Amino acid sequence: MQAQSQLNATSPVKPATYLTTDELAARIKYDARTIRNQLKDSVLLEGRHYFRPFGGRKILYIWEAIEKDMVQTPPCLATTVIPMARGGVCRG
Repeated sequence: MQAQSQLNATSPVKPATYLTTDELAARIKYDARTIRNQLKDSVLLEGRHYFRPFGGRKILYIWEAIEKDMVQTPPCLATTVIPMARGGVCRG
């Protein structure tokens, strides 16, 4: 029991950073409307990148999850893709 408390005391856990839509927009240099209308639910997924505290309408974004996914190259882009006019891709 005492070893467990010493382990927890020596390994600090960094709390997650929660951002509103406007705060996220300022960090990633996107308009807040773009985040709400185009990125939410297509690129940013509920439960992974954002959540609704207490089941309400307000959305809080999890900065660490978004930052991690922003810098990763998605596996689908590592293969051959053909960009389409409306922003989609054809996997060829």
